[in-house]
Amino acid sequence: MWFEQVLFFIAGLGALAGALGVVILRNPFYSVLALVGHLIALALLFLLLHAEFLAAGQVVVYAGAVMVLYIFVVAYIGGSDEPLRPEGGLVNTFGPLFAAAIGVELCIAFVASGLKAIDTPGAELPGGFGQPASIGELLLTDFLVAFEAASYLLLVAAVGAVVLARRRRGIEDMAAVAPRSEPAPVREPPPSGEETLEVRI
Repeated sequence: MWFEQVLFFIAGLGALAGALGVVILRNPFYSVLALVGHLIALALLFLLLHAEFLAAGQVVVYAGAVMVLYIFVVAYIGGSDEPLRPEGGLVNTFGPLFAAAIGVELCIAFVASGLKAIDTPGAELPGGFGQPASIGELLLTDFLVAFEAASYLLLVAAVGAVVLARRRRGIEDMAAVAPRSEPAPVREPPPSGEETLEVRI
């Protein structure tokens, strides 16, 4: 029992650290790696909730396939050394304050709703809870719109990133091919005491 509690706190801290790394890190490649760590920590939390299928799907689908797609998109776009946002500005000033206010509000909501359930055995789980059949039934009935919307959102994000990268590379190639105007050479005056012969055609 104590092992599960320790593992819960480790996974919770790992999930929070990964989420903060996605927002704080300036390098897009490192942000994607932080998101991978966050998803693995979430998979561990699903294991503690006896939802083995969700944990496996979290690792195989999200931390595996989707994150590999994101890494390929970041590598294709390039500019991993460039910061995600410019220095200064209103976003850098008020963004952390707004995020901190939202975090405090969420913590108050979670604590206030969870204090009553500390001494209770928890919700009664029906038979087959967390099995692939029950999850597939929920995804294709109650959560069909949200499931399909998330799929289209990932597809549109990947296609848009590739289109923007091709457009930016085309602009860079045009700038590299454009002829550069070179200044006319400056003639130096002949040294004193020497005669020069100029032939004009």
